[in-house]
Amino acid sequence: MTGGAVAMASMTDPDRIWSEAALRLRAEIGEGPFSSYIAPSAVRVDGAGQLVLVTPTAYARDWVRKNVLRRMNELWLGLDGLNRRLDVRCRAEVGSVPPASAVTAQIPVSGAQMTAVAPVTDGARAVRAAGLQERLTFDSFVEGEGNAFALAIARQTASWADGHFNPIFFCGPYGYGKTHLLNAVAWEAQRLRPDAKVVYLTAERFLSTFVKAMQDRSTAAFKESLRGADMLLLDDVQFVGGKASTQEELLSTLTALIEDGKRIVLSGDRPPMAMTEIEPRLRSHLAAGLTCPVEPGGRELKLAVARNRLSALARLGVVVGEARPEVLERVVDRTPGSMRELEGAVNTLAAAAGRRLSELTVDEAQALLGAALRGGPERRITVDEIQKTVAEHFALKQADLLSERRTRSVARPRQVAMYLCKQHTTRSYPDIGRRFGGRDHTTVLHGVRKIEELLVSDEQIARDVEALTRKLRG
Repeated sequence: MTGGAVAMASMTDPDRIWSEAALRLRAEIGEGPFSSYIAPSAVRVDGAGQLVLVTPTAYARDWVRKNVLRRMNELWLGLDGLNRRLDVRCRAEVGSVPPASAVTAQIPVSGAQMTAVAPVTDGARAVRAAGLQERLTFDSFVEGEGNAFALAIARQTASWADGHFNPIFFCGPYGYGKTHLLNAVAWEAQRLRPDAKVVYLTAERFLSTFVKAMQDRSTAAFKESLRGADMLLLDDVQFVGGKASTQEELLSTLTALIEDGKRIVLSGDRPPMAMTEIEPRLRSHLAAGLTCPVEPGGRELKLAVARNRLSALARLGVVVGEARPEVLERVVDRTPGSMRELEGAVNTLAAAAGRRLSELTVDEAQALLGAALRGGPERRITVDEIQKTVAEHFALKQADLLSERRTRSVARPRQVAMYLCKQHTTRSYPDIGRRFGGRDHTTVLHGVRKIEELLVSDEQIARDVEALTRKLRG
């Protein structure tokens, strides 16, 4: 075993181990499955000290168990100096399980105690910060021409400065830093005022929690939990479009917080007044403060993001060389999508090359990345392409998928198409619904979840989705 392998095998910090194991797993299973099932998951520790990979849904948990859990543990055991194993559970099963890094202070490393204190550590605030990602801070955010103004406003908001605009609304395309800014604001605001109640939610989580509160007849507790916040951060607010009762509740929440002088930070894929699926009164409140665009960065910003990602991997203990400038330039030029896609390409290259990264030529890097570098704007999968491909696969017309027909022979392919749109495009549920004959976003959500269930129990649906995915990627 080489010195590097020995060092890697003696790691005990679960976050570092997971970072390295996930990189290797990504290279083995491919970007699509990794992004769908592994990337949204996180390693936590339960009350008995068991390390658990927490997935967002039961379907993702079942997919991991069936397809990659054994390999995941092989990678983990090869890196973990304490020979622990990973279990996998969904978020609903574990509740507010703390991050694995929160218990690493108890693990001796080289005769000393490793200190790893999460930004929010006590029980109540840990629950409020459950949706935050620890790596998304101001320190890891790369500033550029397209986001400099938004970053300055985010820092000002996080400092609790007096006289700021309220609410703050960050808007822009998917994958260019809105979620990063909201996470960074939450972490910094909580650090500066530890006793403040900082609440971060995605709009999807707001919707699902509100619906459950209505079902459980606990709406009063739901309202109190949000209206008692000193700062509320709501991500991807366009998701509430088309849902009247949820919009009404959100409007009431925002009104109450603003009247009490509390801080509100929101994000969406468009400026508030362009969200025509949201009712006018709520749109007016969303636009009443300051709207900050987060725009796609130029080439220099993308190069800085790529270099920053390599540095972050090195800090996490991933054995990786320093890439040649021309290699990173090729990665940037041939990864025209969002910053998330660029970071994914850098992760894949680092996992595949390791120490050899500094020796790679442009051609060798392109060969290692394969399909990740063959992309381009013309390769991006569209809703229209998905509809045509699904219609052809099921011997239908594209118009059938957009029609009001509800027979099983049309309804199920329509749900498959909706599922594929959510998997392979950046379109929101309301936007997908509009493109399927003006359907409500709840219809799309139901269709997506139905296919997720059938993928586990119906072999024919699983084969159809797999075949369609290959066609779309090909």
